[in-house]
Amino acid sequence: MSVAAIPRRLAVSAILAGALAASFLAASLLAAHAEIPLNERRSVYEDMSADNKAMQDDDTANPAMLSVLDGEALWQAKAGSAQKSCADCHGDAKDKMKGVAAHYPAFDAAAGRPVNLEQRINLCRESHQNATPFSFESKELLALTAYLGLQSRGEPIAPPDDPRLKPFIEQGRALYDQRQGQLNLSCGQCHDDNRGKSLAGNKVPQAHPTGYPIYRLEWQGVGSLQRRLRNCMIGMRAEPYPYGATEHVNMELYLMWRARGMKLETPAVRP
Repeated sequence: MSVAAIPRRLAVSAILAGALAASFLAASLLAAHAEIPLNERRSVYEDMSADNKAMQDDDTANPAMLSVLDGEALWQAKAGSAQKSCADCHGDAKDKMKGVAAHYPAFDAAAGRPVNLEQRINLCRESHQNATPFSFESKELLALTAYLGLQSRGEPIAPPDDPRLKPFIEQGRALYDQRQGQLNLSCGQCHDDNRGKSLAGNKVPQAHPTGYPIYRLEWQGVGSLQRRLRNCMIGMRAEPYPYGATEHVNMELYLMWRARGMKLETPAVRP
């Protein structure tokens, strides 16, 4: 071998070594964020204090039920230039809406992508009631979403068996495993790798979205899953996506798929 060929051989070796190291690192990360086995999944409810559990279990003590009552009134109220109520189209929510919240996000053919329950409510307002959509995180949208969620309480979470959703589930999974922000953390590092461990005196939850919209004691109010996702991103010192962003909806879809079979608790109470 000539002297001139040695640097080239070393450069090729370095490239191959780098590629192997990158492959090993990628494989390690994938292994670290393997799905939680179905029989090991836990709702945050199981790790709450007895007082917080009692607050969620008793509808007369659960503060989120005030939002549910507002949602029931909105279900019956005529809105928009069409002067139609939700009940005019769908009937009695206790019967017709049972199980619906457990199947969202769902694929919307017109949009060509999944929409969550809040977006579906607004699409109905626009197309059937000729009414202005509610703002994300508004009292009205949270109330209607909580009311519909209540109709599915106790039902198993069951994302639609729709092949059109598969690429969006994978996009949500990729975002869940992506390191973000100044802390360079991923969702999976907390909620998979360190689930059940103690952080500031609290157990790290598995991040299953079984009870949204929830009444969170920290918020002293009702909030959506997207609000919680944004809180987590801010905690990682990352720039949060805006409400309604496709990234949030894809993450919601993945989290619901990840929680498939678990019972819906809406409206839940959380610390």
